[in-house]
Amino acid sequence: MAQISAFPALRYDPEKVRLADVVTQPYDKITPQMQDGYYKASPHNLVRIILGRPEGRETEGKNRYTDAADCLKNWRQAGIFAQDPPSIYAYSQRFLVPGSSATVERRGFIAAGTLYDYAERVVFRHEQTLAKPKSDRLSLLRATHAHFGQIFMLYSDPAQTIDSLLFEDGNHEWQEVTDEYKVLHRMRRISDAATLNIVKTEMADRKLIIADGHHRYETALNFRREAAITSSACLKDNASRVMMTFVNMDSPGLVILPTHRVVYGLANFDVPGFVKSARELYEVRELGLIDAPRAATLLADSGKKAVSFVAVTKQGSFLMAAKTGSEAHIPSDFSARQRKLDVVNLHSLLLEKALGISHEQVTNQQHIRYLRGAEEAFTTVKTDPEVNVAFLMNPVSIEQVREIAFAGEVLPQKSTDFYPKLLSGLTIYSLDDGC
Repeated sequence: MAQISAFPALRYDPEKVRLADVVTQPYDKITPQMQDGYYKASPHNLVRIILGRPEGRETEGKNRYTDAADCLKNWRQAGIFAQDPPSIYAYSQRFLVPGSSATVERRGFIAAGTLYDYAERVVFRHEQTLAKPKSDRLSLLRATHAHFGQIFMLYSDPAQTIDSLLFEDGNHEWQEVTDEYKVLHRMRRISDAATLNIVKTEMADRKLIIADGHHRYETALNFRREAAITSSACLKDNASRVMMTFVNMDSPGLVILPTHRVVYGLANFDVPGFVKSARELYEVRELGLIDAPRAATLLADSGKKAVSFVAVTKQGSFLMAAKTGSEAHIPSDFSARQRKLDVVNLHSLLLEKALGISHEQVTNQQHIRYLRGAEEAFTTVKTDPEVNVAFLMNPVSIEQVREIAFAGEVLPQKSTDFYPKLLSGLTIYSLDDGC
């Protein structure tokens, strides 16, 4: 089953840089505004490697990927990075759950995890991937031979055995940093052989689900295949592993947020006509000019009994709960498990049937945008003349993610939002080390 190992991580030297100035959110969560801020924060901010700006016209020999490799090489030579002995890292994130007053802590650990093809049924995905992001990440990996962010992996441990071991009380030295979302990240290095052996043994019978990082995981698989043909035995061995953060899916600190949908640019959208179409499959309750917190509460309550959404329009909001038998109208290429998902119902019945937005348009993000906050969805409907309707969603449960993934199936895009994200740059796994 799952194989984990210690690895000699590169880490920013706190004597040379301030950690808060150099770590980043995952590359695919970095907006242009965030990129600007990272560039200004420090000349050694990791953004220059994971999402660099090309200087002038890019050529085969001089481009953002070769620039990234140069940064890594130069920063190592300058001592910006220090190298640890083979270790794993206890990693916790303490945060306020968006939309609530609850502060929770999510615990996990960073280690090198062996790569498995999906057919081996050790690592399971829960979403599809796109070719363009994988091509980009593969070009970066080819140039740098290094992993800068961790794959977010879920495993099951109802007894909390590993967390209890790694986070037991003691006078441990923790490295801390607070990110731009006010999330406190804490990490400590563990190199004790006895502890490493216990964790390795405990993980040996676990199956893993990718929570975040599908594109980077499949990129690592592709690079492993290349290395098997063209590389030295050392690089080939190192490329068979990737840096992962392992989080117990049975932990109370695991939070999945909803991803709300905003529909825009439909020339013939008509609120009464849309509501009439929706009533064929949903019980529709008019909510009037309700506010976001109240709408979210009503949605959560309704979701305990049936697939439910809140449709927010410029003429008021509507609570929609699926009628018995509405699942029969979902296309037959979805499994019985998938038909129970709110997002499958929304996309198949309301977006495609009631609003005429095709599956291809949804995939290409035509006429649809995604938002995390219900308040933002209400504001967008009110202020943006292009917006037709926003759909507030309940979050997917971890039980649904587990069931879908272990069945070898996938959820539609933008179904899960595991919060918070793992910081990039806390540890770096160089595949050339030891070669």
